Amino acid sequence: MKIKKISALIIAVIMLLSFASCTIGDKTPKATNTHINITMLKGPTGIGAVKLMSDSDAGNTLNKYTFSLSSDPTDISGGIVNGSIDIAACPLNLASVLYKKTNGNVQMLAINTLGTLYIVSKDPTITKLADLEGKTIVTAGQGATPEYVLNYLLEKNGLTDKVTVEYKSEHAEVATLALSGEADTVLLPEPNVTAVLSKSENFAVAVDLSKEFENVSGVSLAMGCIIARKDFVENNKAAVDAFLYEYKNSIEYVANDIDGASSLCEAYGIIPKAAVAKKAIPNCHISYLSGEDMKKTANENLTVLFNANPLSVGGELPKDDFWYNAK
Repeated sequence: MKIKKISALIIAVIMLLSFASCTIGDKTPKATNTHINITMLKGPTGIGAVKLMSDSDAGNTLNKYTFSLSSDPTDISGGIVNGSIDIAACPLNLASVLYKKTNGNVQMLAINTLGTLYIVSKDPTITKLADLEGKTIVTAGQGATPEYVLNYLLEKNGLTDKVTVEYKSEHAEVATLALSGEADTVLLPEPNVTAVLSKSENFAVAVDLSKEFENVSGVSLAMGCIIARKDFVENNKAAVDAFLYEYKNSIEYVANDIDGASSLCEAYGIIPKAAVAKKAIPNCHISYLSGEDMKKTANENLTVLFNANPLSVGGELPKDDFWYNAK
């Protein structure tokens, strides 16, 4: 009986200590009032920040944020290189390219967007990749993640020479071609997928490339991430940790209040219309992966891209100092 009482006491103490540890780890960081210049891309990679942007405008943040928006990832490149941007959202492969370009002065803080790529078609017989044999896919993103992911999946499914791929300059152009009847099967990211489906009943999602990627690679398809200049991180670690705490909370808000997040997407120009954002957000896979989860997922995605084209990730895979807080 005494042994049972002692065991119960030990278990209770362990649970208490575990709870205390969790509470301490989850507590709100101290305000630093550090000024941070942040650039977010329009579209899925920017969605997770909308609540933080709103809180910043209201003066309710731990740091002092200046947000800017861009629709062109090259703006991120220039700002990171010249030091005018401290933290940014960008495509996963661009993070690796910038790490190489800046001689290691870039760190990945978190993955913020998982797969957003879908094959949309008028053809109801297309329900899996094998059904694309002999078909033509119209898409954008040549020389970028959409091309490399598509080529990887076609190769893994023995379809490399059995599918015709036509590349256009922009995803918006591809969506327009679909709606005008000039393209029957297209590869698009969100929110372009939702835009097409909401305007035409003839189209439907045929293949989710995220699921196909995970089936053959064993890891989630990662599309976007948050990066920072390494010199800024080293000089402002408390401020960076405070940002990540608030950014994670912003992502959780998006997941739990799609109506509110959709309105903020329109208000801040992340997605032009709240109605489109509301339908698109569940398919944008807004996420927050940090530490070892970030490292494992991002590294395996970058390896796929490297094998497809080494230059797509800067010519070589990043070293360990690329990963923030990855132990």
